[in-house]
Amino acid sequence: MSEHAPIENHTIVIIGGGTAGITVAARLRRADPALDVAVVEPSERHFYQPLWTLVGAGLYRRADSERAEADFIPKGVTWVRDRAAAVDPVRKTVDLEGGGRLGYEQLVVAPGIRLAWERIDGAEEALGHDGVATNYDPRFVDRTFGMLDAVSEGTALFTFPAGPIKCAGAPQKIMWLADHLFRRKGIRDGTNVVFASAGSRIFGVEKYRVALEALVQARGIDTRFGHELIALRPRSREAVFRHGDEERILRYDFVHVAPPQAPPAFIAESDLGDEGGWVDVDKCNLQHRKYPDVFSLGDASSLPTSKTGAAVRKQAPVLVENLLAHRAGRPLVAAYDGYSSCPLTTRYGRVILAEFDYDGRPAETFWFDQAKERWSMWVLKTQVLPRLYWYGMLRGRA
Repeated sequence: MSEHAPIENHTIVIIGGGTAGITVAARLRRADPALDVAVVEPSERHFYQPLWTLVGAGLYRRADSERAEADFIPKGVTWVRDRAAAVDPVRKTVDLEGGGRLGYEQLVVAPGIRLAWERIDGAEEALGHDGVATNYDPRFVDRTFGMLDAVSEGTALFTFPAGPIKCAGAPQKIMWLADHLFRRKGIRDGTNVVFASAGSRIFGVEKYRVALEALVQARGIDTRFGHELIALRPRSREAVFRHGDEERILRYDFVHVAPPQAPPAFIAESDLGDEGGWVDVDKCNLQHRKYPDVFSLGDASSLPTSKTGAAVRKQAPVLVENLLAHRAGRPLVAAYDGYSSCPLTTRYGRVILAEFDYDGRPAETFWFDQAKERWSMWVLKTQVLPRLYWYGMLRGRA
């Protein structure tokens, strides 16, 4: 872009109109209705992605998870319907793919995460047919249940990639629901359920890991850890994994693929990223380590916690308080403790609600043992949390 391109100036520019970006915009406007805030977001539709596990399980349609983006742009906020292409944190500008340029006093970087399908050879061509499903991609989530329900015997394979991903519980949530579905249909004895993960264990937090390993044992789940999916061969229905220094092949009749994920390229190219390309912010105050007028939260940030909407709900008020303090020349005293949550659907009608902090310590909301499967937590996931999202978080109220 030309150095002399006209600049559209705003006080605060937010890159991304997903969960993190809209929540921050709403909280900023509620804190100071006079603030000039702009949100950069190309999408016309806004998704509540936690519902996609239940779409894949046949309980909802994808349409139930989406609303018009325009309905959630806070009143008084400028919606820039474009995508960020580059950031110059020295000149304090954001270049847009459509050719425009924005100037800012403070910048919030919340563009979300990219599905890196290209890292699995043959995956993109196979998605949505020949038994290859994914709940991570809105183009294909509606097809998961049809393929899952068509299984009558053989191997149902569920994968988990290497590296950070959004909602790290989702790859096993659909596995537990599939196991229950097969049992209800009376075909579980003839169907092998395999969880092949690039990781080393079923869950990272000890309390919930123990509970989930007991379910693995009780339900006969075939777990293969240290298995990173690198290729799919849909004609022969083979999945190729990297296991240490060797390749291993597992045949499948159905496979649910959780793709590798990555931050948008412009972050690293704009000198905002750490070694992994994630926006390099202080894990407590959410301010950039090098550029004090830049803040970040959500999936694209370097915050060393699970990438979930529940984490964003705790991050957003901290970011807003600290950003406003920074503008006023006050110390940044609000601190995020790494809280995240994962409602693990362990069967139809039951959920283990995992809540934890940076240190892997349970940070539970309720008085009872949340490592146990509960119908009440199923109600929380399916009925309460979607309403909290649409009418609480995105309105800056929760």
